[in-house]
Amino acid sequence: MNQNVNRIGVFICTGCSIGDRLDIDSLREICSREEQVVLSEVHSFLCHAGFRKEISDAIAANKLDKLVIGACSPRVKRKELFFESIHTERVNLREQVVWCHSSGDEDTQMLAEDSMRMGIARAKTTGIPDPEIKPDLTTDILVLGGGITGMSAAIESAKAGYRVYLVEREEKLGGKAALLYKQIPAQAPYDQLAEPIVHQMISETESEQGIEIFRSTTIQSISGQPGEFDILLSKNGTKKQIKAASIIMATGWKPYDATRLKEYAYGKNPNVITSHELEEMVDGSTILRPSDKKPVQRVLFIQCAGSRDRNHLPYCSTYCCGTSLKQAKYFRDMNPDSQVFIIYRDIRAYGTIEYFYKEVQKDEAIFLTKGVVSGVFGSKNELVVEVKESLIDDIFCVNVDLVVLATGMVPNDAEDLNLTYRLGKGLPGLKYDFPDSHFICFPYETRRTGIYAAGNLRTPGFIPMCMEDAAGAAMKAIQCAELTRQGKSVHPRSGDCSYPELFMQRCTDCKRCTEECPFGSYDETEKGTPLPNPSRCRRCGICVGSCPERIINFQDFSIHAISSMIKTIEVPDEFEEKPRVLAFVCENDAYPAFDMAGIQRLEYSAFLRIIPVRCIGSVNPVWISDALSKGFDGILLVGCKPGENYQCHYIHGSELVETRGENIRETLKTMMLEPERIRTEFLEINEYYRIPDIVNGFLEEIETMGPNPFKGI
Repeated sequence: MNQNVNRIGVFICTGCSIGDRLDIDSLREICSREEQVVLSEVHSFLCHAGFRKEISDAIAANKLDKLVIGACSPRVKRKELFFESIHTERVNLREQVVWCHSSGDEDTQMLAEDSMRMGIARAKTTGIPDPEIKPDLTTDILVLGGGITGMSAAIESAKAGYRVYLVEREEKLGGKAALLYKQIPAQAPYDQLAEPIVHQMISETESEQGIEIFRSTTIQSISGQPGEFDILLSKNGTKKQIKAASIIMATGWKPYDATRLKEYAYGKNPNVITSHELEEMVDGSTILRPSDKKPVQRVLFIQCAGSRDRNHLPYCSTYCCGTSLKQAKYFRDMNPDSQVFIIYRDIRAYGTIEYFYKEVQKDEAIFLTKGVVSGVFGSKNELVVEVKESLIDDIFCVNVDLVVLATGMVPNDAEDLNLTYRLGKGLPGLKYDFPDSHFICFPYETRRTGIYAAGNLRTPGFIPMCMEDAAGAAMKAIQCAELTRQGKSVHPRSGDCSYPELFMQRCTDCKRCTEECPFGSYDETEKGTPLPNPSRCRRCGICVGSCPERIINFQDFSIHAISSMIKTIEVPDEFEEKPRVLAFVCENDAYPAFDMAGIQRLEYSAFLRIIPVRCIGSVNPVWISDALSKGFDGILLVGCKPGENYQCHYIHGSELVETRGENIRETLKTMMLEPERIRTEFLEINEYYRIPDIVNGFLEEIETMGPNPFKGI
C-alpha cells in the first residue's frame, strides 16, 4: 500500500432525499478542492447498475486508487458499492445527515461538508490491507471429548471433507450418554421411550475413515494459533504431536454436588439419590432402593434441586425436567403398581418434550404439583418429604421409598486444554463458568480464537440440542480453518484481511496490549515484550487503544488515519456559538443504532460529528487529545452495553473505556478543563430512540459549561 501518491475519486449520490436536502454543487466543489482528489462527480442513484459501470469506467480512465462515496450508510449496499482492488471509503450522508437533520439548514450543510472531508482524509491515510495468505496451513480439526457432542462434531466435520482428531480421556466413547437406559422420545406419538442414539453414533464415529480416535488420551499442551495449533497428546506416558487448524471443545459436564443440599439429606440417607445416579442403577428390571434392595413402590422427584438458586446454581439446566419425566416412566413401565410424585417450580419441557410431558400427564399414578420441598426426614427405609407452597395445600407430607434429586449441570473444567497462552491454560468463563465469547451474537466462539465450545460445556441442554450445537461449532471450526489460510479473520469482523502491525523500536514493554487483549492474541517475553499471534486476532483494535506509545496500527485502522479525520473537521470559533461534539461510535451496536435513528427520522443536534471505530475500547487517548486541541467542546464515547444481560462484542472493550476514561478525566483536570466534557454512553442496538436525548442533553451541558478554552489556539 502506497500512502504517498493517491489519486482519489469522489462520487456523491443525490438519491433518497440527499439531493433535496443539501447544496450538492457546493458540497462537490468543497470535495474537489481537497488535495489528491482528481475527480468529483454527482449521480442520482449510485447503486444503480448503470452508474456502477460509469464508476468502474471512471476508475480506469482516471487511474484512481481510492474512492470516496457519499451516499447511504456503509452498512447497506455493500455489494453494489464495492469495487475490487481499490480502497473505498463510504460517507454516510443519508442515515446520519439528511434523514436526521433539518433540510436546507446551514448546520446540516456544514455537517455534510465535514463528513466528506473526514472520508477523504481517511482515504488518504488508509488502503486495502495485504493479507497474510498461507495456503499450506493445515485444515485438520481437533475435537476434545467423545460424548454425544464430540462425536456429532467429528462426524459433521468428517462428512464435510475434513480430517478430524477425536480425543477422549476415557477408554470408551459415549460419555454420560452411554449410561442412559432410555432416551426421551423425539417422534410421535411420544408415549414410548426411545432407544439411546449414542450407540449408533459410536458405531458411525468408529467407522468414519476421516476420524482418527485417541482413547484414554489427554492434552499435554496446546500452543500456536489458528491454522497452526501444535497439540501434544499424552497416553499412558506416551507422547504424540499433531497439528490442527481449529479446535472444538466438547468436554461436557458434571452433576452439581448434591452434598451441598443439606435440606434433602443427600449423603445421610442412602435412599436419597440424584437423577444421574438413578440412570446408572437402571438395568431393565425392577428398580431397587439402595438401603435394602427392595423394589421401589413410591418415589418422589425434587425438581430444581440446587438450580435456579442464588446459593447454588442460579441458572436452569434445561435437561432436568425432561429427565425426571423420563425416569418417572422407568418406574411405571417396570412396576405398574408404583406411584410417582414430582414436585416442581415449573415444568420446563423444551421443544417436542412438551408432547412427551402431555403423555406423561395422562398416567394417573404420576402425581405432579408445583411446590417447594422444605425438608426430607424419616428413617433409613422410609422417607418423609415435606412440601410447602403447593397448589393443593399450604403444607403436606409424602411417605416414599426413594427420593431423586434433579440436580443441574456444571461445565467441566476448561483448563484441560493446557494452553500455553500468557492469559491462562483454559477457556475463560463468561457467565456461570460457561466459556462463551459472546452469548448473544456468537454462541460457539470462545475468547480464544479458533477454539469453539459446544454442547453442555457451552450451555446446558439435552441430546438433540447438543447435536445441533455440535454442527454449529463444526461449521465455525471449518470457517476458521479456511479463512485463516486466506489471511482473513473470523467473527465478528469475518473476512477482515487486516492485522495489527507493531513498530517495536518504540515499544516500552508496558504490557498493556498483552494484558488488555480479550482474546490472548499476544504472548510476551520474560521482559514483557509482546509477541503477536495474528491468527488469534479478532481485529477489534483494543490493543490500538491500549498503547500509550501509539505503536500498534492496522492498515485500514490507524492512529494517523483517525487523527487525520479529526484534524480535517472545521471547528467554528467561540464567537459563532456553534459548539462541536465529537462522537467515537462503536461499529457493532452504536453505529447501527444511529442509522436506525435516521431511518426513523429522529432529529438530533447537527453539532455532532461521528467517527466509527471497531470497538469503543479501540479509542486511543491521543484522539481525544487531538480533538480537544482542535477545539472540540465535548467528546462522546458510545459503545455496546456491558453487564450481565448484555455484552460488548469484544468482551470488555466497554469496561476498558470506562477505566481509561477515569485517567483521561484526571488529565482534563490538570489542563483546567471540566471532566464533564467527556461522556461515555452505552447503547443496545435497538435503543436508537435514546439517541436524541443523549446527544441533545450532552450539548445542553456543553453550552452551559461554555466553549472549550483551547478553541482557536
